[in-house]
Amino acid sequence: MKRLVFIVIAMLFFSYSNAQQTYTVNGESLELKTEIDGTLDLLWNIIDGQYRYFVRSEDGTITELKNTRGEDRKYLEEYKSVLASLTNNSISTEKLKLTLYDLRNFIDDYNSSKDSSYQSVTTKSDVLVRLGINAGITNNPFVENPNNDIAPLGVLELEVMERNVLQRHSGFLQVRHSFENGEFNYSTTELSLGYRYRIVNKETFSIYGQLKFATVNFSRAEVEVPQGPTTVTNEAKDTAFDAPMIFGVGAEIAVGDSGFITINYGELFAVFLDNQGNFSTDITLGYKFNL
Repeated sequence: MKRLVFIVIAMLFFSYSNAQQTYTVNGESLELKTEIDGTLDLLWNIIDGQYRYFVRSEDGTITELKNTRGEDRKYLEEYKSVLASLTNNSISTEKLKLTLYDLRNFIDDYNSSKDSSYQSVTTKSDVLVRLGINAGITNNPFVENPNNDIAPLGVLELEVMERNVLQRHSGFLQVRHSFENGEFNYSTTELSLGYRYRIVNKETFSIYGQLKFATVNFSRAEVEVPQGPTTVTNEAKDTAFDAPMIFGVGAEIAVGDSGFITINYGELFAVFLDNQGNFSTDITLGYKFNL
């Protein structure tokens, strides 16, 4: 039994010492973990509550990856120029973030390109998810609205696509809420599933068409009902599932590394819903970002 305990302790010690070693970098003694071992090595650790990242080249030189602030308080992104130099600009660093996930993928890609026998150690998700928040106005074009009243509109959206900068196809799950406007006593919360295709698709902007093919609406309205010589106002609630095939268009403008300003004309026309006589006014402005 004592022998078994000794073996377990020895294995744990070996595993720990193998995963974390002491290095001297610019006169500073640091205990670092080896995340990737290849043509370029990635070393890192949390030191004094701060993530610190290092790369080790084939000649054994260890260089810290930094992102300090200049006098104008803007980040200098020195790590990008360091990695660009070490990789001979073979992989773009333009959108590279100083995170363990991004650095691991970047160095893994470089090592794979330099050594055919290199075994990748990263697992990249093939799916990219974006969260969008929009606000705007709508005249609820598929609802009877005699005075063409405009109501405030809020939209929350999850968009899913392949992890590709220039991916054209995506699907989305959307939650919309059209508010009462004081004169038009109608409101609805809509859940919808849809498809989006980017007709113009650049890194900095895109223009797309979209189709909502399934919706569930939870609606509330005030309805005047004749009662004798007068009328009374009753509250009517309704839940409806439809496959309306609602078409819309939109655009995205890139902001920073992973954000987009969005403009959306969400309900232009529908195949299986009748427009109630008013030209559609359903426009939102918002922001979406990668999760």
